[in-house]
Amino acid sequence: MAEYRIRPYREEDSEAVREVFATGMSEYAPALCLHVLRQPWALLALGCTFCLLLASARSLLLPVLALTLLLALARHLLGCAWSAYIDRCLGDDLRDIGTAYAESVGARFWVAEADERVVGMVGVRPAEDGAVGELVLKRMSVRKDYRGLGIATALGRTVLAFARRQRGCRAVVLNTLMLQHEARALYERLGFRRHRRYVLPTAYGRLANCTITTYRYDLSGAP
Repeated sequence: MAEYRIRPYREEDSEAVREVFATGMSEYAPALCLHVLRQPWALLALGCTFCLLLASARSLLLPVLALTLLLALARHLLGCAWSAYIDRCLGDDLRDIGTAYAESVGARFWVAEADERVVGMVGVRPAEDGAVGELVLKRMSVRKDYRGLGIATALGRTVLAFARRQRGCRAVVLNTLMLQHEARALYERLGFRRHRRYVLPTAYGRLANCTITTYRYDLSGAP
C-alpha cells in the first residue's frame, strides 16, 4: 500500500493539479454519453430514425449503419461538450490556484502526495452566493490508480477540520453531478447530507436532464 500525506498546495504543484483534475473528470465522458442516450427524447429520436430508414430502404443494413453513425456522432459531440466544460473549469479557479484559494480570502487548497508526486487534491472557498458562514468544498479528485487507499476520505476530513477552525463557519456545502456515484457515497460516509436536487438551469442541462445534488455538512453539533 502506497504511503501518502496531505499538505498545503504549492505553486510548483499547478500543472500536476490541473492534470489530476482533467484526467479525473474525463473519466465521466462515457457515462455522460450513456446518460443522455437513455433520455426518452433521445430513444424516441433514434427509434423513429431507425424505423423510417428501415421502411424506406427495405434493408436492415442501411438503418443499422446509419444508427451506428448517429451514435458515433452523438458520442463525439457530447465528448466535445464535456471537454469544453473541463477547459472552463481549468480556466476558472484552477488557472491561478494560489490566488483563487488564498488564505487572505478564507480559502485553502491541499494536495495528496504519494510516490513523490501529486495524486489527489481538494479546495475550499467561501460561498459565492452570499450565504454567510458557508464554505464550499471544490475540486476533489484522486488519481485512478491511487483510489481505495483512503486518500479522498483524508482530503475530505482535512476540509472539515479546517472549517471547524474558522470563526463563524456553520456548514460546508458541495455540488455533485448525477454521474458521480462514488463521490456521493464518499461524502455521505463523511457525514454530509443531501440538501437539495435540481436540474442544471440551462438549455443543455434540461435537455440532458443534468441533475445537480447539493450536499451539506452542518458544523453545529457535528462530531
